[in-house]
Amino acid sequence: MDSSPVRIIFRAARVAEAAPPYDTLHLQVFYPAEGPQRSQGRSQGPSQAVDERRSPFPVVLFFNGINCEPCLYRWLAMGLAERGLVVVTFSWVGENLPGLVGLTPGVTLEALRPQVYGTQATAAAVPTLLSALEQLQEDSVLAGHLDLDRIVFGGHSAGGRVAIESASPEFFPQVKAAFSYGSHMAAVQQLGYDPGTILPLPDRLPLLLMGGTQDGVIGKNGQQYGVRWDTPITPVVRTFDEAIAGGRDDSYLVLLDGANHFTIAHPFQAIGAVLDLDEPTRVPQSPRREIMVEAIALFLTAHLGLEHLGLGQGDLRTYAQQQKAIAQFAVK
Repeated sequence: MDSSPVRIIFRAARVAEAAPPYDTLHLQVFYPAEGPQRSQGRSQGPSQAVDERRSPFPVVLFFNGINCEPCLYRWLAMGLAERGLVVVTFSWVGENLPGLVGLTPGVTLEALRPQVYGTQATAAAVPTLLSALEQLQEDSVLAGHLDLDRIVFGGHSAGGRVAIESASPEFFPQVKAAFSYGSHMAAVQQLGYDPGTILPLPDRLPLLLMGGTQDGVIGKNGQQYGVRWDTPITPVVRTFDEAIAGGRDDSYLVLLDGANHFTIAHPFQAIGAVLDLDEPTRVPQSPRREIMVEAIALFLTAHLGLEHLGLGQGDLRTYAQQQKAIAQFAVK
């Protein structure tokens, strides 16, 4: 199926559990729109009509990294929306840690403590995002076109972590899969964990973990976890090996040679010290981003039953084999 043009609508939503002024999400909702030939001569109103050939649309909720603006992931949102998905990114200014205000993916810190972890979701924004989707289903250009029983969590860095550790039908029955880039499940010592602890994932749904071999942010932050990582992607690999039991052939690891922590955030400019931690890129990053979006599309095609959308051609194993010059692949 041909790709659809992508359009975007904006919404704002209140987080009931958050204290003002840090209680508002600003949403950007990317959707597959009707092509110009099909819509010719039709009044569009404030928003362009959806591509009904692909309706109803599964929804990807994407969680940004800390202090990473949603616009950095627009390339990915558009790539997935072209293939027939609705993708929601959002901006939330809040306290990532007490007294430290910035852009946050929304983390429930209490849910990370040893006595609590695994009993509740850590993704604090999800209830508000789900409510916003229900409103869009009722009153927007997307009304009646959202598949709210097939929702996917995705994210980068801390946002990827809350995505994969909150992807459980016990927390959110609507969620059917999750993916991450530059994320891992090492436990912060300050919360009371032993050095080098890798926390378990719910392991109830298909998962796609992605990382870059030049990830300096991960590689240089081992002190938070009481260790010095052997390689920049050691905790990502350990997350795949130790946090997932496997056995269903629906959990995947894709490691991109030459990609760093912010390869997924494009075009990247940051006003903050975290950029100084990352390793420089010495190879073109565009091919790595192409692999990311194609891997996500093939992953969702295989495990959400979306072949009719034409998300991607072939299967993830075959595609990974074709890209072996710059991508390492594993499945369990």
